[in-house]
Formats: sequence, C-alpha cells, structure tokens
Amino acid sequence: MTPRDARPPEPFQRAVETMRGFVDAEPSRSELVIEDMPAPQRLAPYASAIMATVYREDDSELGVGRLILLYDPEGQRGWHGDFRVVAYVRADLEPEIAADPLIGPVGWSWLTEALDQRRAGYRAASGTITRAVSESFGDKNEDPETTELELRASWSPTDGNMSGHINAWCDVLCLAAGLPPAGVTSLPGSGV
Repeated sequence: MTPRDARPPEPFQRAVETMRGFVDAEPSRSELVIEDMPAPQRLAPYASAIMATVYREDDSELGVGRLILLYDPEGQRGWHGDFRVVAYVRADLEPEIAADPLIGPVGWSWLTEALDQRRAGYRAASGTITRAVSESFGDKNEDPETTELELRASWSPTDGNMSGHINAWCDVLCLAAGLPPAGVTSLPGSGV
C-alpha cells in the first residue's frame, strides 16, 4: 500500500476535485443535501467519500446514501481498472411496493439506467438489493411496521470523470426515496 501521507496521483486528485464540486455546489434538487464523509482506509491506497440525504419539505428524512471512490494505481482483482465506485442507497418504501417481487430488478435498473442516461461509462457492475421489514414488539408494539430498500453496488468507471457517476447515484437515491424524476412535478397530496 502507498503511504497515506504521500501526494495522491493526479488521476485521483482530479476525481476528488469533482466530488468536492458536488459538496460545494448548490444541489440540483432542493430536497438533496450532499456532504463530505470519512472514507474507509483499508479498501484501497486512496479513497474519498461523500454522503447524501433526501428530505421532505417538512425536513423528515426520505433516504440516505454514500458514495465511495477507491483508487489503486495497480488495480485490484475484479476492478477492471484503477478506479472503483462503491454506492449505497437506503430509503423507506411503501409496504405494497416492498412486497413486489420485482422491486429488486427494478431497483437495479434504476442504477444502470441512471448511469447510461448520465453517460457515465462503467464496467464490471455488481451489487445487491435488499428489502427489509421491521416489526415492533413489547413496549414498541404501537410503532407501525416499516419497510425499506437498500441498494449496495460497485462498478468500475471507464475514465476519471466522476460527474456522471455522482449524478447517477443522486438520481437513484431520489428515485428510491420516492421523488419524481428531475423536471417532473409531483401530484398534489403525494407528500414529496
């Protein structure tokens, strides 16, 4: 591994500057807040991470996500390059949507379609979609049942431009949180 105090290679520095641009810029959607977060230190010689939260108008949380950029100039097995993007998205779901057996393939298609629409070249994509149901018991018996979707994915960018990848991740997070696609107005009474 490369020493942590060594100056990061230029390709990684450019990619991190792109990530910081998303943190420092006004978000594309008012419901979305993007922030820096500590990156894991043992997955690659160089890593950077951001997190995002989607809020309702009443400031209640609809979904959260993390995006981690890994860089290893020597590459790693299964990466198909020197960069790897690791993404996480978690959002509450309506129980009837969570019960749909197609929610896994649909959630995965949100990611691949967003990457394609944002022209974010990628290869070696892999991941999981998890549906979770939480039931309360005992003193919490009155709490309602909750359901959520978790998407964990990783892929290898085909170049060092991270803009399309970050935008695609934001798109997926907003879709999972139940927001209409950007530029589409939600119906009155939909809560978002």
